[in-house]
Amino acid sequence: MKPAIYEKFVKFLTEELALSNDSIAIVKRAVEENPAPIPMVLWQYGLVTLEELDRIYDWLHSRTKLDPN
Repeated sequence: MKPAIYEKFVKFLTEELALSNDSIAIVKRAVEENPAPIPMVLWQYGLVTLEELDRIYDWLHSRTKLDPN
């Protein structure tokens, strides 16, 4: 994920889904140790519901359509 999109993604997670910075830090470390899609790790760790996971993918999809590079 591009740094600019990642920053917006973290903002979305904290503002829209009310995830704590600690939760995001845990997921970031987990992804660094064992590469996997961040949304799936959030769900696997029980930090988001399936409905929230769907919102995350919708958000990511809308950003990809705006900036395909």
